[in-house]
Amino acid sequence: MDECDESPTEFRGSLSTTSSTDLGFYDLRMPEVREDQARLARQYGISAFCYYYYWFGGKKLLNRPLDEVLQSGAPDFPFCLCWANENWTRRWDGCEEDILIAQSHTEGDHASFIEEIVPALMDPRYVRIHGKPLVIVYRVCQLPEPRRTADLWREYCMNAGVGEIYLAYVQSFDLMPMGDDPSLYGFDAAIEFPPHRYPVLAELSQPLINPEYQGVLFDYGQTSENFIRRTWPSYKLFKGVMPSWDNTARRQDASHVFVGATPERYEYWLRQVVEQTRRLHFGDERVVFINAWNEWAEGNHLEP
Repeated sequence: MDECDESPTEFRGSLSTTSSTDLGFYDLRMPEVREDQARLARQYGISAFCYYYYWFGGKKLLNRPLDEVLQSGAPDFPFCLCWANENWTRRWDGCEEDILIAQSHTEGDHASFIEEIVPALMDPRYVRIHGKPLVIVYRVCQLPEPRRTADLWREYCMNAGVGEIYLAYVQSFDLMPMGDDPSLYGFDAAIEFPPHRYPVLAELSQPLINPEYQGVLFDYGQTSENFIRRTWPSYKLFKGVMPSWDNTARRQDASHVFVGATPERYEYWLRQVVEQTRRLHFGDERVVFINAWNEWAEGNHLEP
């Protein structure tokens, strides 16, 4: 979290937390840190972690913590995987500038990917919906033929002894040319990913401290209302919430900041979404995603 420790404040009234107060600066390669995170999450009602899975045509990145979770069986805490199936870029915002590692999307790559994650899918801690391991794809439109890929993955998992899988895609950067219904892509559900799709620009009454600032300020309260009031679609949708967003640590003078993010507003957003989910979903599909547990460089963290 070293880059987080250098995050400046752009305007008066900004809430800029840059390091964990409960865990301090930590190293996820240490098993005791992962145990502490699981303990905290369980204590405050988080039922599982969703790990980004950085896999590029056979090359893995940031994989050591998850590898050790799988090998050691600890912590005893549920988890699932989201394939971050985009190019690895310097900007982390969905743009294709400054590509560091290109993603590959051949049929062979997709077959190798599902083969790679089978051990995780068969782990007893893995999140299941109706008994099916939940496999999430970050950008489904990056798959050249998503229905073909979905069929390939389902067939492979059946033959490998995993059984049926539950496929979900993330509503992130992409415009969906065929529409949002996951069944059009061979998937079972979609997942909201705040702040994407429904952000509201802020009208700032406080002066900027930094005259060099060229970023974008959004209104957290109005953005949360957009997500809360969104018409519930006919397809299966898992709602999402976010506690805050301020990526000044990563983007400096070009950061995106959601102004007015407070614990009270986050609580209101979460309560509304939980109530909607209880009313409209049943059983294992009563799922709410929180973005995120520890995206410290984005100022987007539930972890205290």
